[in-house]
Amino acid sequence: MNAKRLSALVLVFASLLAACAPAATPTTIGQAPLPTQAPYEVVQTQVVEAPRSDFSAPTYAPAATQAPAFNGAGGAPIAPPAYPTPAPTQPVDMFFQQYGVNPFVDTYEDHLSTFAIDVDTAAYSLARGYVQAGNLPPAEAVRVEEFVNYFQQGYANPPEVAFGLYADGAPSPYTNDGTVILRFGVQGYQVPDWERQPLNLTLVIDVSGSMADGDRLELVKQSVQMLVDRLRPADSVAVVAYSTEARVVLNPVNGAEHQTILNAVYSLYPEASTNAEAGLQLGYQLAQGMYRREAVNRVILLSDGVANVGATGPNAILESIGWYAKEYGITLTSVGVGMGNFNDVLLEQLADRGDGNYAYIDDLDEARKLFVDDLVSTLQVIALDAKIQVDFNSDVVARYRLIGYENRAVADQNFRNDAVDAGEIGAGHTVTALYAVQLRPGAPGRIATLQMRWKDPQTYAVTEINGNVNTWDLAGRFEDAAPRYQLAVTVAQYAELLRHSPWAAGSNLGQVSAYASRLAALLPEDRDVQEFAQLAYHAWQLGW
Repeated sequence: MNAKRLSALVLVFASLLAACAPAATPTTIGQAPLPTQAPYEVVQTQVVEAPRSDFSAPTYAPAATQAPAFNGAGGAPIAPPAYPTPAPTQPVDMFFQQYGVNPFVDTYEDHLSTFAIDVDTAAYSLARGYVQAGNLPPAEAVRVEEFVNYFQQGYANPPEVAFGLYADGAPSPYTNDGTVILRFGVQGYQVPDWERQPLNLTLVIDVSGSMADGDRLELVKQSVQMLVDRLRPADSVAVVAYSTEARVVLNPVNGAEHQTILNAVYSLYPEASTNAEAGLQLGYQLAQGMYRREAVNRVILLSDGVANVGATGPNAILESIGWYAKEYGITLTSVGVGMGNFNDVLLEQLADRGDGNYAYIDDLDEARKLFVDDLVSTLQVIALDAKIQVDFNSDVVARYRLIGYENRAVADQNFRNDAVDAGEIGAGHTVTALYAVQLRPGAPGRIATLQMRWKDPQTYAVTEINGNVNTWDLAGRFEDAAPRYQLAVTVAQYAELLRHSPWAAGSNLGQVSAYASRLAALLPEDRDVQEFAQLAYHAWQLGW
């Protein structure tokens, strides 16, 4: 029996045992009141600490196999080493950007870590498509935070408050140097579908020739139908199509006119070149004309991201939509489709500049998740320019590393500079950030203070909340932590390996597959977890 088959049998046995493991929940460390109408009011909450329990903090003892130190002490991301292409049949003309990998930072040199919140999930969906097609994704296609935030995190819905802050942690199962993985979570308040704001939607649909590849346009049409089926009389919809030029396919109509909207969408067919700039400009002009203050005013771009006609440089297109976001609060959801001839970089940047979110749909299940299951969180924003700052206690923490968010870094001094653009959060959205932390031997107490700051999208009132996580809040063993915590850490390790992070040295996809299989047994009702276990196994079989 070969090693992989033996490991697979061990996985099954371990999974059966895991199903009986006790449940655990993350600690609530802070809450924010529901939005108020007072402009620019800053609210500081009292820190809520968990009761002390027995915990022996793991000691900091660097192992001989520890990844090499990065050059410099400024904390800038460093590009990972070059690796050979995993498979010769990968899709071509896929455009991604390498953002590097965050290094460890000594707390005596910098005890603050600041970044903009991100709720995008496109990177995970794209990587899934690669693995399902028999390829490992390019390292630069992997953004760890988008992998982690794809999954449910198990945070309690904050009762009658805007946001809840959560934290937990445990020793890392992937290193032997005493590293602890902290999970910080933000959970926004839920808005039931029947309470959501009216929707003012402008659909901007790419009908260029490349949208014929793999029936991309047909997937877009069916995805839009799922969205249209959820619309109500209080909603409004307009449709723009673009190829070499842009045109209005449907002027604004009542959301209840489902058949009129679908007739317009299903009349589209692939044409010629791609002028994304013209399509977005016309879409935003239409959105401005139908603007309603009490509604969610959003442009939804559905495209493979290719832009080969017009002023196609990123800055030209980004500048053409930034003004609408700032002046009118018209936000953008960019939805990517297609494998091969796909521009991930452009679609992500458009969503960032448009104060929105970026998703990727590779099948109807993913479309249903975006436009049916998560419709309100996809479209209704409850926080603008949201930022996180973690203040590490240098008496307890020797050094730390933010896992992911490399392209979301914010200067520490700009945390309270509300003119700095940051991230947006939709109703019910969950945001998770993981830190690898190495503690000082035998030093109990406060590990870090998590601070969150954002603007109310209606009043622009600024709110800030915080909370502490302590050594006694950590689980003594990884397996004793909440299953959703274990899932987040395992998914992050999967992403670290796929992007060839030097900090993943010493672990492998076989180890990740083992933990993923165990979690599939712990969370049998979660289809995403079941699929992840299969993906991790397939990725392991592809080579390492």
